[in-house]
Amino acid sequence: MSTVVAETKKTETKLNQLEQLKKFTKVVADTADFESIKDFKPEDATTNPSLVYAATQKQQYGHLLDEVLKDRKNSELSGQAQIEDVCDHLLVQFGSDILEIVPGRVSTETDARLSFNVEGSINKARRLIQLYEERKIPRERVLIKIASTWEGLLAAEQLQKEGILCNLTLMFSLPQAVRAAEAKVQLISPFVGRIYDWYKKEMKRDYIGSEDPGVQSVSEIYTYYKKFNIPTEVMGASFRNIGQIRELAGCDCLTISPELMKELSESTEPLERKLDPEKVKSAKIDKLELDEKKFRWLLNENAMAYEKTGEGIRKFAADVVKLEKFVAVRLSLARERSEVRVGRFPNVQRGSNRAGDSTEHGEHRSALSRNAIDSAFGQTAWFFTR
Repeated sequence: MSTVVAETKKTETKLNQLEQLKKFTKVVADTADFESIKDFKPEDATTNPSLVYAATQKQQYGHLLDEVLKDRKNSELSGQAQIEDVCDHLLVQFGSDILEIVPGRVSTETDARLSFNVEGSINKARRLIQLYEERKIPRERVLIKIASTWEGLLAAEQLQKEGILCNLTLMFSLPQAVRAAEAKVQLISPFVGRIYDWYKKEMKRDYIGSEDPGVQSVSEIYTYYKKFNIPTEVMGASFRNIGQIRELAGCDCLTISPELMKELSESTEPLERKLDPEKVKSAKIDKLELDEKKFRWLLNENAMAYEKTGEGIRKFAADVVKLEKFVAVRLSLARERSEVRVGRFPNVQRGSNRAGDSTEHGEHRSALSRNAIDSAFGQTAWFFTR
């Protein structure tokens, strides 16, 4: 064998950085796009209403909402209750299909508008798990995403006792992580990119490598957890670039967008493990004792964490409303088309050959569409402002 051929084969067997990362970190897909998940073969996946909404706008996934609407047409629900019911089933439909691709778990998000509602969060989580179990999916394969507010943490603590695994999202500080550990939650998702965004804007400078405040926040939490033998999984989230991912190589889990997984897969440069549980055991840090008053005060004192938690809840809530409006329009259109079929609009004649009838039919359809949109926006606005 020639030297040239030998060198070529050696190059071909090099692992790309995504493959290297998988050797010491659980890679999680941050998407609801099935094809991307198939391409990069992550172990787990995370979703949220905005990702699901974006997916439903793609032609290849539109049928999923159609299937849910068909399955739930006889639910006897109406108004906002029907919209919520369809959204819950849609989230679980996406999650169930994702679980046919990944070998591990999927994270499904509760309604961000319940972030300060303990009982509301608990009830929503129970409902989502019930829908998964009706599909014969064991609860061990589902993580329920809840915001890292004091109320969200209380809800997660109760849910964990019931065997419902939780993923505490919108996490921006060590106190939030410590309280999550006390609640014995399964997994936390500190947001690297949003922390980076805040400091970049406030300090009017960029950050790279280990000086990145988002990277430092996750490293601090990881060190605390491993130092005190806390079993809760740390999953870095919300990445802006692959440099942040490289700096957190070795973290328990990292949830990564398809775009950044693609970048990692295109590089065969060696990837160094930066986080190692054994290396942080000797870290000199004190255990943080928390009660509700101290938790709220420490979160208040951290301007970045306080602002980003609130902003994140508002943005996630807006995404829920966007999904609900889309679902509401589809529900209204389906209902009004059904009324046309059963003869509630007698002037609309199906299959007529008269020239005047086609125009009349078109006018009715336009009116129905306008009514559907007006109805949908009115229903959702009522819910959001009550």
